[in-house]
Amino acid sequence: MALSYAARERLFRLMRILERRAKEPLTSARAEELTGWPSHTIRKDISCLGGAEEGGPIGSSAGYDPELLIPLIKKTLGLDRRRKFCVVGLGRLGSAYLNFQPLELGEFELAAGFDVNVNRVEILKSPAPLYPACKMAEVVGRFGIEIALLCVPAEQAQAAAEKCAAAGIRGFVNFAPVVLSLPPGIKARNVYVTDELRELAIQMSAETGA
Repeated sequence: MALSYAARERLFRLMRILERRAKEPLTSARAEELTGWPSHTIRKDISCLGGAEEGGPIGSSAGYDPELLIPLIKKTLGLDRRRKFCVVGLGRLGSAYLNFQPLELGEFELAAGFDVNVNRVEILKSPAPLYPACKMAEVVGRFGIEIALLCVPAEQAQAAAEKCAAAGIRGFVNFAPVVLSLPPGIKARNVYVTDELRELAIQMSAETGA
């Protein structure tokens, strides 16, 4: 059964809740309290995983077992294998992302960082190797890197994305406040702090009228 975008988002958030709860079972009623989603919607989403009905092999009267449910969600969402990513643009934002701790990354592995400034590449300290941007195609292919965190200024974002795509990058987390024009099949998630602040303000205004 193909999952809708909304169902995928709910399962993803549910997985994060389960990961934080360690070995503590989670009932659909408690999940409703934590998320605001109706419990019947949560049960319906989980039933799409197969064998995960509350009270079934994955669940019990006490709730869903995180150790059994999390792998099912990961498999359904395509998160059941490790993927390598790189950071493109090693200014203040990009260099901050070089300091991810392995446990924070889950099923992802920071494999490399790139910058057009060779001096920056040589000076920065990083647990992952750093390279000048001119070596991107070689490094991406050698390490099998699939995803890029794009941390470049807005005016450089489109050119940088095109270079990454030509090197073999299949997906972007884009922090530049521009909409990227990408070849078919290449995905992007746009993370604009101002837009997130606006969305939060809209929600607050809708609830309070101010």
